[in-house]
Amino acid sequence: MSTPIVVQSTNKDAPAAVVHGTAERDAILLILAFAAVYVIWGSTYLAIAVGIESFPTLLLPATRHLIAGLILYPILRWKTGIRPTAGQWRTAIITGILLLLVGNGGVCLAERTVPSGVAALLVALVSFWMVLLDWLRPGGLHPAPRVVASLILGFGGLVLLVGPAHLGGSERVNPTGAGILVVGSFAWAWGSIYSKHHDLPSSPLLGVAMQSLAGGTALWMIGLLSGEGRQLHLAAISARSWIALAYLIVFGSGIGFTAYVYLLKKSSAARVGTYAFVNPVVALFLGWLGAGETITLRTALAAVVILTAVLLVISAPHKNPVEAAEVLPNPGEA
Repeated sequence: MSTPIVVQSTNKDAPAAVVHGTAERDAILLILAFAAVYVIWGSTYLAIAVGIESFPTLLLPATRHLIAGLILYPILRWKTGIRPTAGQWRTAIITGILLLLVGNGGVCLAERTVPSGVAALLVALVSFWMVLLDWLRPGGLHPAPRVVASLILGFGGLVLLVGPAHLGGSERVNPTGAGILVVGSFAWAWGSIYSKHHDLPSSPLLGVAMQSLAGGTALWMIGLLSGEGRQLHLAAISARSWIALAYLIVFGSGIGFTAYVYLLKKSSAARVGTYAFVNPVVALFLGWLGAGETITLRTALAAVVILTAVLLVISAPHKNPVEAAEVLPNPGEA
């Protein structure tokens, strides 16, 4: 007589145990995903600095994105069963050029003269460009006064980095490199806004694979046209640069973006957007620790100003979920 009672009790408790186990697993995955987006994307700036030590500057991101696209695209086509349309390929090509050729290629060019941590700090300006571009587009969203104030604050931090000279006993950031990063972050924001309002496959990862193919191909073409093909000598590429390239492909493009897409589904836009605040801090620390980059008084002051402004933009209240989605940066990893 006791056996049925035991079985019945077990059956009642089983769903609760399953739910509890699932909740614990989801919580762990969420923590790991945030850690991946915070740390991995923050570390890609240092990986780029190591990669361009012996790789031609544009051919490093060209190889990274083209390999990632060639691996991911056929797998995702098979897994999702989605056949991209001509319009979706048009969107992927345009956004791939803006995000990867101009945006990521610009980061690589700039890091020849700008420390990796400072590069990450300037890339954080993408949040401001997105607000401005979405404001200026037809039917765009007018930013709240708090956001306008944060924009002024953020660009004040940019001015602090590039001038005046000898502030706090430290030299200013190379103006040419800083200018390239401003253009690159603008292109990244433009590509992000464009992708939100034009057709891409329902699978975000498939869309990224298409953008990687388009952007990687464009980077190879521009790199070869600029004469980098003559600079490419495989025997001269150091082991650490090869490791940096592999890290960018596997961790930056693969694991990092997968974690980002997971977070978009499982967490709020405001929380996910904090990566734009954390990545520069991680990059500054890793640049100091791994590459001996100096964190000067000027850099520290500019970091406080810019990151405060980024936090104000991300945490600003929004009237509706659509508006919140517009302010959330697309993946700003390098």
